[in-house]
Amino acid sequence: MTASRSLRVVPDADGAVAKLSLRGVSKSFRSATGDVVPAIEDVTLDVEAGEFVCLIGPSGSGKSSILHLLAGLETPDAGEVLLDGRVIAGPGPDRALLFQEPALFPWMSVRANVEFGLRMLRLPATEMRDRADAWLAKVELSEFADAQPHELSRGMRQRAALARALVCRPDVLLADEPFGSLDAQAREILQQELQSLWTELGNTLVFVTHNVREAVLLADRVVVLSARPGTPIEEHRITSPRPRRLEDALLSRVVVDIHEHLVKEVERAAREEVARTDLA
Repeated sequence: MTASRSLRVVPDADGAVAKLSLRGVSKSFRSATGDVVPAIEDVTLDVEAGEFVCLIGPSGSGKSSILHLLAGLETPDAGEVLLDGRVIAGPGPDRALLFQEPALFPWMSVRANVEFGLRMLRLPATEMRDRADAWLAKVELSEFADAQPHELSRGMRQRAALARALVCRPDVLLADEPFGSLDAQAREILQQELQSLWTELGNTLVFVTHNVREAVLLADRVVVLSARPGTPIEEHRITSPRPRRLEDALLSRVVVDIHEHLVKEVERAAREEVARTDLA
């Protein structure tokens, strides 16, 4: 990745410290064969408090790596990862991470799964139950509170995971393709529910997806990453009012623009891979 192709995605600010920041961050991993594989390179990115940002890019562009750095599950090889201007030293209750698979505890009821995070806050049992039940109501799972996860549909399990992530009222929600394995109808329903909950809570949300339509529908800002090693190369600010519909002509144009840029990036990466192979 050449410096001329990178983009420092730092919005115009009013002097306030960004909620989340990456400053010149690079991260590599070691493959099973022992090779060092760069995931992201020289990423500079700010996410403002209360902002909904979607990260999108080709496979292997480091989208999940950025989420794991923000969650404190990984540390950067270079640069700084900040929360409210302070270096992130590890996971914390101020951040929740939502995965593609719900990862509910199969031996617990739906309510007990939602209560799990509250146990670390040492809340009284009655308050834990009340808060869990309130969130189950928000995601329309009240009648399934005593069910086991295997008794729920895939979409319902993801709703339960969403309730578990938000019941502790984290300042930041980090979502790693949480709707990627759902059918089209369940995905559309959860997209609308997530928008509604985010509007109500006003927390900061960083959402990874491969789906351009989903990114444009949900986000205040879509950040496009390059092929590996990933770095921001383009951003789109989505100003359409909520709730949104993909039939909106403005959204459709943005979807086309981002898709065309991604196709060009994938083709560029393929040409570079061929060139490296020929040189070898």
